[in-house]
Amino acid sequence: MFTHVVLMKFADAADAAKAKSLLEGLTSTIDEIATLTVALDTLRTPVSYDLCMISTHTDADALRAYQAHPAHLEVAGWLKPRLAARVVVDY
Repeated sequence: MFTHVVLMKFADAADAAKAKSLLEGLTSTIDEIATLTVALDTLRTPVSYDLCMISTHTDADALRAYQAHPAHLEVAGWLKPRLAARVVVDY
């Protein structure tokens, strides 16, 4: 199993809820997603990011297929201009 962790900080934190909805919608479209969890930050501390997404995939090739999928690219196109920062860990 391969795990993909993404933390996102939005220029406008109010965009995080819409991002959560868009990301969760990918599970019904992209077969390469084994599991997907999307959570919003609740404490809102100075070091917090607004959203955490954790997805699992059968292997690195499945992760790459997910990332190249047109539905993912559409969501990414919405996300990217709204992000102030993003960090990723894949293991």
